[in-house]
Amino acid sequence: MFFKLSNMLNIKRFVCNMLQENCYVVSDETKECIIIDCGAFYEAEQKAIVDYIRQNELTPKHLVATHGHIDHIFGNAAIYKAFGLMVEVHASDEFLVSQAALQAEQLIGVKLESSMPPVGKYLTDKDVITFGTHTFTIIETPGHSPGSIFLYCEKEHVAFSGDTLFHYSIGRTDLEGGSMFQIIQSIRTISQLPDTTAIYPGHGEETNIGTELAGNPYMDR
Repeated sequence: MFFKLSNMLNIKRFVCNMLQENCYVVSDETKECIIIDCGAFYEAEQKAIVDYIRQNELTPKHLVATHGHIDHIFGNAAIYKAFGLMVEVHASDEFLVSQAALQAEQLIGVKLESSMPPVGKYLTDKDVITFGTHTFTIIETPGHSPGSIFLYCEKEHVAFSGDTLFHYSIGRTDLEGGSMFQIIQSIRTISQLPDTTAIYPGHGEETNIGTELAGNPYMDR
C-alpha cells in the first residue's frame, strides 16, 4: 500500500512475515529514503522491498527498528546485503537484537538462514533521523520492549509507532522486558501529539492521534 502526504513524503508499506508485520519505506522529493522495521522473512518479501527502492531510484540513508523483536528485524541481513545499511535501534533493546536467532526459534519456530549484521547505531531519546528534507525525532516509548521508540516527523505530522500503539489497542507487555506500567506512561506521552498526527503502526492499519483519543481505551490526556 502506498501513501503520499502533502506532496512531500511518500510512504510505502510492505506487509511481511508470518505475523503480518508492517515494513515502511519512507522517501521524499530528493529520492532519499529510510527503511523502518524490515521484517521481511520470505525471499519474495525481501525482493519486493529491494526492487521498489531500486526501481524508484531511491537512496536508502537509514535502516531503523522501532524495537528489537524478531518480526521487525528479519530482513536486516537482506538490507545490509543490498545497500550496506546496518540497523539503528534503541540501546535498551540491544539484548533482543543479539538474541535474534533465539527469538526466531522460541517465539516463531523458525531458524534464521543468515546471521544478523551488527547494529550500526544505538539510539536514545531526542536523537534524530534525517534524510532528504525531512527529520524524524526519536521518542522513547518503553513498555512493549525496554527500547521501543516512536519516530515522529513534526513537519508532516506523521509518526511510526512500532508495537506501542495500534488502532484502538496497544502492544502486548508479556514478552521479556515488557512492562504495562511503562507502556501506559508511554501512551500518555504520545497522546500529547497533535490530533492530526498520522500513526503508522507495526501491525494493522494506519490511524491518527485524534481517532485513538476518541476510541482507544488506553489513550488519555
